[in-house]
Amino acid sequence: MLMKTCTPSSVLLVCLGNICRSPTAEEVFRQQAAIAGLSIKVDSAGTGDWHIGHAPDERAQRHAKAYGYKINKLVARQVSADDFRNFELILAMDTQNLADLQAIKDSLSDTDDNLAKLALFSEEDPTYGGDDVPDPYKGDSDAFEEVIERIESSAQAWIESWKTC
Repeated sequence: MLMKTCTPSSVLLVCLGNICRSPTAEEVFRQQAAIAGLSIKVDSAGTGDWHIGHAPDERAQRHAKAYGYKINKLVARQVSADDFRNFELILAMDTQNLADLQAIKDSLSDTDDNLAKLALFSEEDPTYGGDDVPDPYKGDSDAFEEVIERIESSAQAWIESWKTC
């Protein structure tokens, strides 16, 4: 479990391919942080390399746009070792990606104090706390709707948690 910290200067949101969940979370998080008056560098990446250089999934773009989030200009990339040095907090969309991120972090020679803290994206969420944000890639329209609902809820929960620091 992540120990409570005040507002981080930077947050990286991570899923598997960086074309559905994490780019959606990037834009939701960016907008919600701005509304809350927080200045946070926000980015997204994937643990896998299948979609590097691609735009988000068209279905993710369509559903995000319906909620007022424009993700069409985002470009998929893979998590790198430098991300653990350049971001204060890395949030994984699910437990498998969190485990993969922990393995990468463990392989780095830096001291733990110099590396990003890791947590599950839903960790602070009173509604979805501890749950994975399900991957909608092989799902239908309802799966993408559920992802946006969960992402909005969990992003807001993180922001609210920082207000109490």
